[in-house]
Amino acid sequence: MIAWIKIAVRNILKNSRRSLYTIAAIALGFAAINIFGGFTNYIFHTIQTNQIYLQGEGHLVVFKGGYLEEGRIDPHKFLISREELETIEGILYDLPEVVLVSPQLRVSGLISNGLVSTVFVGHGVAPSHVEFTQGRARGILATFKLYEGRKLQDDISYGVGLSSGLSHILDLREGDQAMAMTTTVDGMMNALDMEVFQTFEAPLEALNDKMLRVSLDFAQSLYDTDSVAQVSVLLADDEDTLSVQKRITDSLPAAGLDMEVVNWMDYAPDYHKVRNMLNIIFLFIFVIVFIIIIMSIINTISMTIMERTREIGTLRALGLKRFGVIRLFAIESALLGIAGSVSGLFVSAASCWLVNAMEITWIPPQFSMPIPLEINLVPAYLSLTFAFMLILSIFSAVLPARKAANKSIVDALGHV
Repeated sequence: MIAWIKIAVRNILKNSRRSLYTIAAIALGFAAINIFGGFTNYIFHTIQTNQIYLQGEGHLVVFKGGYLEEGRIDPHKFLISREELETIEGILYDLPEVVLVSPQLRVSGLISNGLVSTVFVGHGVAPSHVEFTQGRARGILATFKLYEGRKLQDDISYGVGLSSGLSHILDLREGDQAMAMTTTVDGMMNALDMEVFQTFEAPLEALNDKMLRVSLDFAQSLYDTDSVAQVSVLLADDEDTLSVQKRITDSLPAAGLDMEVVNWMDYAPDYHKVRNMLNIIFLFIFVIVFIIIIMSIINTISMTIMERTREIGTLRALGLKRFGVIRLFAIESALLGIAGSVSGLFVSAASCWLVNAMEITWIPPQFSMPIPLEINLVPAYLSLTFAFMLILSIFSAVLPARKAANKSIVDALGHV
């Protein structure tokens, strides 16, 4: 085999210019696939980190049965009582994968600065739970500053956070006073004073002019209830999400609870649409690269065969079998594929490093704040692309090599 490789290397070097073009085509195709693959990985990881950790939603969310279908019409009908919450917490904390169970309550109503009133949508959760969840985020988003001002505290229930758009509408800044008004679960009017502790950018642009962050105590006091709307579950490992979801789904009915368990992928806005869109784009890029590489390799091998027809005839006259001719060109093509893939690996790494070092920020669709742009090098993608390029290079050489091998020895020796 070493002798075959040496012959193949000599033949590649003999046609160095043509070989260089082929290696360049493979390298650029390799890089294109992995750079876009790294970008899609970054997008998926950003959505996942934002949904699970930065927004404090956790890996799983437990709702009262029927809440997802009818909860928007009558949310008070689907609240989880204190007794049910205690049972849920007991079941969840018995699972070793669970690190935090966080009761939460969504509230809505009117907010006023004394002169102007507007609607708000509030998210009530213990500030210590939010801080703990955000502290477990990984990557560059983990260092991203999520608000301006003071952090919310469990023991100061009147401290709230306003989205930047809502803050602008009401002209409220850190330290200003405001009032929240709504109807309780019993249909009575209720109002609570509050103090602005912080401003932030809402996770969705559509909510940036109406979102309010409050403590769970504040939300429950505003609704005059000790119930919650949902229970968020944070796990130690992202990979356990689906398995734990099934176990919780099976455990809750056994305890007499009618609950729905949703994972973060189904709960995140448009996650599956974004994933499907990027997968389709990736497929188009893959097909284009596939065609370019096949045509480059076939052209290189065909030209090489045309120039070496008499050499092939001589080898066949000396006793080389047809399979031997095919093997010779397959080895040459494989070496081109390896050289192109290794070059593409360096191009991919250099491109990722350059983009990440530039510290570019951008605002993705449905985001209201700029986030860092990154391209991740994914080892699994690199390995699969390397293997694919090698296999593709070998098979692209088979057709022209078979044609050369099947040519008669006399015709090959007489070729001009």
